[in-house]
Amino acid sequence: MEWFVKAFLKASLAWLALGVTLGVAMAAHPAWTVYRLAHVHMVLLGFVTMMIYGVAYHVIPRFAGQPLHRRGAAGAHWWTSNAGLALMALGFCVRVHAPALGTPLLAVGGTLSALGAYAFVYLIWRTLDGAAPRRQAMAVPNGADAGGRRLPLAG
Repeated sequence: MEWFVKAFLKASLAWLALGVTLGVAMAAHPAWTVYRLAHVHMVLLGFVTMMIYGVAYHVIPRFAGQPLHRRGAAGAHWWTSNAGLALMALGFCVRVHAPALGTPLLAVGGTLSALGAYAFVYLIWRTLDGAAPRRQAMAVPNGADAGGRRLPLAG
């Protein structure tokens, strides 16, 4: 299993633990419900999305019969998505008390998280498409043989 697959799966579990802990804290101290947006993002972007990223990076290349397009970019995706989510969660919490500080944190975190999601879309899309030379070799025009040569019309 690739390191970034394990990293996404472990990050997913860590975000679940953090999100559940914040949820329990909000239940025990109702005044803490001001942090509900941080809680929701920890669970949805943290647990659910990171789990999807990790599982998809493991299974999609196998289903497609293609190596993952640009493996190094998947590692960068892990860093971008987790840093973005951490800044978002922090921004949601800080903005309650200091909007002038929390809003920029939230904006930077949201942008990083979005860039991570776009990277995921790109990498999986390109993996599903396969390598360009292979796609071209497989594309045989109508009325041609496997080498791309036109076949004579039957008359």
